[in-house]
Amino acid sequence: MLSFRLSCCQAPDWSQQTFAAAQLGDTRRAQRAATIAQAMAEQPGASIPDLFDEPYAIKAAYTLFDRPEATPDNLHGPHRAAVAQALATPGARYLLLEDTSELSWTNKKKIAGLGPIANGLEHQQGFLLHSALAVRWPDPSAATPLARRPPLEVLGLADQLYEIRRPRPAGEDRNDSLARQGRKRESQLWGTLGQRLGAAPAGVRWEKVCDRGADIYEYLVQCGELGHGFTVRAAQDRTLADEHGKKACQSLFATARAAPALGHFELELRGRDGQSTRLARLAVAACAVRLRSPQRPGHASGSLAAVACTVVRVFEVDAPPQVKQPLEWILLTDAPVVTFARAQEVALKYSARWLIEEFHKGLKTGLGAERLQLETAQRLFAAIAIMSLVALRLIDLREAVRLEPQAPAESGPLSALELQVLRARLKRPIKTVREVALAIGRLGGHMNRKGDGLPGWITLWRGMKKLQLLVQGVLLARDLEKFG
Repeated sequence: MLSFRLSCCQAPDWSQQTFAAAQLGDTRRAQRAATIAQAMAEQPGASIPDLFDEPYAIKAAYTLFDRPEATPDNLHGPHRAAVAQALATPGARYLLLEDTSELSWTNKKKIAGLGPIANGLEHQQGFLLHSALAVRWPDPSAATPLARRPPLEVLGLADQLYEIRRPRPAGEDRNDSLARQGRKRESQLWGTLGQRLGAAPAGVRWEKVCDRGADIYEYLVQCGELGHGFTVRAAQDRTLADEHGKKACQSLFATARAAPALGHFELELRGRDGQSTRLARLAVAACAVRLRSPQRPGHASGSLAAVACTVVRVFEVDAPPQVKQPLEWILLTDAPVVTFARAQEVALKYSARWLIEEFHKGLKTGLGAERLQLETAQRLFAAIAIMSLVALRLIDLREAVRLEPQAPAESGPLSALELQVLRARLKRPIKTVREVALAIGRLGGHMNRKGDGLPGWITLWRGMKKLQLLVQGVLLARDLEKFG
């Protein structure tokens, strides 16, 4: 069964299904949001003026962005409601891939409503975007190739927060930690999103999968209170507590590294930071721990409840000589882990977190969120809220290829015209979803050789952009025939 998002993308009017019911105070505004979304999907990365031919349509887009009703929560309302409904299906297991990305507009004139970023210099402005991507984790009985995480059904954005960093008050020392504790902290975004999601429904497993930014004592406690599972990469070498609550002898990292390996497996690591994709041989170890509470205002270290969990260490063995820093993940999970299969599953779940990074990368690089030339934060938030749902289109495509590679091409995210143009351009029959992805990748520069694997996100984006130009050319040719 294809995901909610993918099925929305199948129809030419997918944007209507996504935005037409948005509560914007007037159905015409919802229709305008759908029109903007469709234009963004057809011309990924184009500026707002380049999305439309008619000046009226450009002005209407800016007018919508200025409306106080055009908030991310209102624009995402129908989509998030559908995702929430899917997340409530009993007997299923879901991952909530959660991460924060910094969007910036540097060396540009002041944009009203944005806050400082990076080092807080005058020309550095932007905001924090905190997103939770919901995916369905497959049944444990499903066969999983050792070298890859299983394909995932992408449900969509469970929630998304837009946070503006407040400038440090004049005269306050940058290193004044006591003053910082009295203000709202960026780390609270993790807890805020959890509160907005609420408790997990009975009979359903929600598991937060996060990088080191979520290694926060209060966040882990909140997950337990809300019935959320968690797999979080440890950022801090925490103090441990024994069964009596007393300070243990060893720290978290030392304990994890002393645990014997439960087994070995291979995992394909994505390319990044100048390193190409490679296959790594990994070992996994696990042991139960109790995380001692840190010192908090009014509470001494260890005075609050300890967090009982499992630490899973994933580490590379026999790394190639050119690898300067072999992989090591020290992961915290609420689930008991005593077998190799369970430890491997924790590692594969954490590797699924890369999807949320690809989503943010697609939003910024593929769709050009940081290239938007809008004069207020309100306009930027409205435009990026629409753009965020458009960005899910290629994430859907990549996962659909792995989930149902032999599904008919017509069941994929392309319209009938897009598929027709793609076949004509490459002069080949395109019968399956996998062949659709390879064909789009070919337009984006992928060689389609057997050893190359499937095209990556950026390659797919380039291919989609070229495909949309071809489609526009076909439509223009049809218009010329009418007036010829």
